[in-house]
Amino acid sequence: MNKVPQAVRPHIVILGRCNVGKSTLINALCEQSVALVSAQPGTTTDPVAKSMELLPYGPVVLVDTAGLDDDTPLGKERVKLSERALRKADLALLVVETHALHPLEQDILARLRKRRIHSLVVINCHGEPSGEAGEHSESHAIEVNALTGQGVRELRERIAAVLQSTYEELPLVRDLLTGKGPVVLVTPIDKAAPKGRLILPQVQVLRDILDGGGVAVVCRETELAAALSKLNSPPELVVTDSQVFPEVARLLPKDASLTSFSILMARNKGDLPALVQGAEAIAELRPLDRVLIVEGCTHHSQEDDIGRVKIPRLLEGRAGGELRFTWAKGPNFTADIHDYRLIVHCGACMLNRREMLARLEQAAQVGVPVVNYGVLLAHFSGILERSLAPVLPSLSDTVFPPAAITYNR
Repeated sequence: MNKVPQAVRPHIVILGRCNVGKSTLINALCEQSVALVSAQPGTTTDPVAKSMELLPYGPVVLVDTAGLDDDTPLGKERVKLSERALRKADLALLVVETHALHPLEQDILARLRKRRIHSLVVINCHGEPSGEAGEHSESHAIEVNALTGQGVRELRERIAAVLQSTYEELPLVRDLLTGKGPVVLVTPIDKAAPKGRLILPQVQVLRDILDGGGVAVVCRETELAAALSKLNSPPELVVTDSQVFPEVARLLPKDASLTSFSILMARNKGDLPALVQGAEAIAELRPLDRVLIVEGCTHHSQEDDIGRVKIPRLLEGRAGGELRFTWAKGPNFTADIHDYRLIVHCGACMLNRREMLARLEQAAQVGVPVVNYGVLLAHFSGILERSLAPVLPSLSDTVFPPAAITYNR
């Protein structure tokens, strides 16, 4: 890895009606041709994402979207993609042409407020910006000419200021550590491991330990016993790949602190208590129940793939018969989920927190329980309580809101 993953960058989504200059604006902000610009309505189809360094803030993702007033049959599908992009938004830029807002633009702002998404109104002038905020609050609107670049530098600075005051980068593990011992990371090297690299959650946890001034020891499960014997002090925490939970648990003293990369990701990206509550639904599965397995990224399935083979095998064994599985990959979180008895989600390392919370909220609204890979595997290994002990005490009402979900099934 030589660049910051999109999943840990703030997402800035550019919204607006057709032909207000959204694509011109993203090109101006990036100072390069990122999106196709044309006077033809509907030029932007799928959302266009561009990672960039926004000084003085840092790494961000800019997302250009299709016009929200495109009511053609194809345009309605484009609007759905724009709405899906909004689920990731940490900040929304609403691009308008005049100070007087169109009813649709007023509706967009109301929806952003309801979803607690911070926003800036960007008035894209055809001439020289007047410097007046018009009917808008000065802190929420800014004039630019995206074509000539006037006002764009000031917009970048405004975006950076909003992100610095509103965007909170949550720790993965460093807030759990006191420094009284090393952290041992157990990283199996199997067919699913990318050649020459570690998988993303392992890299991110390792970096977070280093950022917190901690000491990390990395080994495979086959070398864990030897690694433990060489330590001068017991590990403060052992973090393992969920698939080798049983093997690692057997090698550790019963009082050793143990969790998994997936559980740490669940704590960081979503609502861990809600995912733990979702594990309770496993016992209620019956043959022919429908189960949705969600993979946040696209990858080639392996011979004993965790999401395609291992988890289905465990669930069918517990249900006592065949289950009906559906798989969703990447951004394709199924819109119609109310018929599922359980959703099993990956660790979400390729999704940002906004997107994962939106998925959990969508499931909660229709009463479908959600559990993630790590929680599920800890549950089947009989060590769920042990694997949660290091992380649940650190949850707080302000940083990691506790679950407030009641399943209706």
